Amino acid sequence: MSRIDESKEFIPVRIAVLTVSDTRQLSEDRSGDTLVARITEAGHHLADRKIVQDERDMISAQLRDWIADNEIDVIISTGGTGLTGRDVTVEAHRDVYEKEIEAFATVFTIVSMNKIGTSAVQSRATGGVAGGTYLFALPGSPGACKDAWDEILKWQLDYRHRPCNFVEIFPRLDEHLRRK
Repeated sequence: MSRIDESKEFIPVRIAVLTVSDTRQLSEDRSGDTLVARITEAGHHLADRKIVQDERDMISAQLRDWIADNEIDVIISTGGTGLTGRDVTVEAHRDVYEKEIEAFATVFTIVSMNKIGTSAVQSRATGGVAGGTYLFALPGSPGACKDAWDEILKWQLDYRHRPCNFVEIFPRLDEHLRRK
């Protein structure tokens, strides 16, 4: 259930999109295009967009670069979350997480079950936090990107969403780094 408190002002966040693929170029990146369209339609800012090969070190290096960038609040990757030998996006994400958002995977699975049935069991979507930045790894299909955005991220990245959302706790994500 999604509830928007219209008395609150929308706060746009800066989102980077990373497509993980050995074969795609920007001109044929339908999943990345899907995310970019939804991000901008919702009123958020596209902070950056890249494609990297399905190599764990390359993925984690790009994630770390963006985590270190104060102009990026959220990173959404698409691709490489399956079960094949080349699918290493989840492992790359976990290499950089400080905390994993386990419920993101659970909620994504529930959403997917309603759309594609038991085939949802093959997804390893994940979410986490590192350096005050949210990270989400989505499957590489446009449909999965639509589902994750429309059913989860659109709401959690809207400051007006109640009873709670990711945006309202941004200032506290890295509070452990400020403690003495």
